[in-house]
Amino acid sequence: GEALEVNREVNCVTDFIHGCEDQLQKLKKQKEKGLLYGIPISIKDHINCKGHISSGGMVKFLGQVKEEDSVIVQVLKHQGGIPFVKTNIPQTMINYDCSNPIFGQTLNPLNPQKSPGGSSGGEGALIAGGGSILGVGSDIGGSIRLPSSFCGLCGLKPTGNRISPPGCSDRPFVPTVTGMLGPMARDVDSLALCMKALLCQEMFQLDPTVPPIPFNEQVRLRAAPTSPPAQQQG
Repeated sequence: GEALEVNREVNCVTDFIHGCEDQLQKLKKQKEKGLLYGIPISIKDHINCKGHISSGGMVKFLGQVKEEDSVIVQVLKHQGGIPFVKTNIPQTMINYDCSNPIFGQTLNPLNPQKSPGGSSGGEGALIAGGGSILGVGSDIGGSIRLPSSFCGLCGLKPTGNRISPPGCSDRPFVPTVTGMLGPMARDVDSLALCMKALLCQEMFQLDPTVPPIPFNEQVRLRAAPTSPPAQQQG
């Protein structure tokens, strides 16, 4: 409901992922609860979801319905997450705006006169508008970092090859920088939870090219300040 409302205002959703209600019913019957149990997750347009297109904002991909979930979507589901919408991008994803000839222009929910940034602009707009609490974007030259900044969110571009690559629509070019999928959310704790959930045995088995290094909670906690500077001074 919230996602529909936000979409009406800023045009950020390209598709609703059918079967997400069935998935929730299946999850309720499972004994083991994954780290993302019951969390609805938005997915950037070009990441493959079974039964849906990955348009890349290009007309030539409109008829190509994907037969398999990409590895990241499989792992999110394994951890109890529920991919529920796909979100808008700029055409070819080589742009810091968020517009294409198929789905049109996505606006920034904080200020509709402004861009949400790109290329994970639909993710930025949907999360900032309150329509999603966790999303998956991708980043080569700022495509997670820019919309996160423009929309007042937190985002993470992981180290290259840390997560299985998209399994997505073909690009009309070959980037020389390793593009990475990564989480977007309203706070750092949500990013950490998502990374912890993704870096699991399921990921390493589905894609043996991913180094089997689990998330290191200690490194994150050591890097985080223990208290605000004002309290430290007192």
